[in-house]
Amino acid sequence: MRLMNTQQLSDNIAKVRLRVRESAEKCQRLPETISVLAVSKTRSADAVAAALDCGMRRFGENYLQEALEKIEQLAGRGIEWHFIGPIQSNKTRSIATHFDWAHSVDREKIARRLSEQRPDELPPLQICLQVNISGEVSKSGVLPEEVPALANAIADLPGVKLRGLMAIPAATDDIAEQHAAFKKLREVFDELNANGAGLDTLSMGMSGDMEAAIAEGATIVRIGTDIFGPRQ
Repeated sequence: MRLMNTQQLSDNIAKVRLRVRESAEKCQRLPETISVLAVSKTRSADAVAAALDCGMRRFGENYLQEALEKIEQLAGRGIEWHFIGPIQSNKTRSIATHFDWAHSVDREKIARRLSEQRPDELPPLQICLQVNISGEVSKSGVLPEEVPALANAIADLPGVKLRGLMAIPAATDDIAEQHAAFKKLREVFDELNANGAGLDTLSMGMSGDMEAAIAEGATIVRIGTDIFGPRQ
C-alpha cells in the first residue's frame, strides 16, 4: 500500500483537530477534553510512525494479529494502544498484555479474563463497555438496559478499570439521527454516574459523525479515514 506523504498526513491531522476544536467551541466545551484516537487498522507500521511524528499518540486497532506486529515494530515509541474490535475469549490474554485500553468489552466473562490475565507489573487495563445503542443484530455490544448490571459486576475487578462507554451507532447521514443515538449513550452514561460509577469516558464518533458526537459529550472520537485517507 502506498504510504501517504507526510505533508498530506500532517494536513489531515490539522484538519481533524480544527474540526474537534470548532465542534467543542460550538457547544461550549473545552477542546482539550476531547481526544482523537487515530484508527490505524489495515495501516502499516510506517503509517503509524508517520502519524506519531505528526503529533498523534493514541492509536486504535481492530485486528489483533495485525496490531501485535505493529506494537512489536513500534515498541518504545510511547504509543498508547487501544483495542477497539470485537473481543473473543481467545484474544483476551494478548489484549491484556499488549494494550493500554480496550473499548469493546460487552460481557462479564471477557472483563474477568482481561482482569485475570493483565500482567501484575502493568497498571490496570482501561476499559469501556461497548453498547449496542441502535439495537443492530449484526453489531457487538450490550443492550442499554443491561449496562448497569454489567458495570456493577465488573466494577471491582483488580486488573481492569472501567472508564466509560463506547458505541458504533447505525451509519446515517441524518444529523438528527446521529444526535439521537449519541444522546442515548450519554443518558446511559449519566445514569451510571448518578449511581456512583465515576465514569469519565464516552468513546463515540468517527470521521462522518464526530460533530454530533462531540455535541452530545464524546471524550474520545475514533478517526481513521480523515487522518489516513480511504482504505485501499
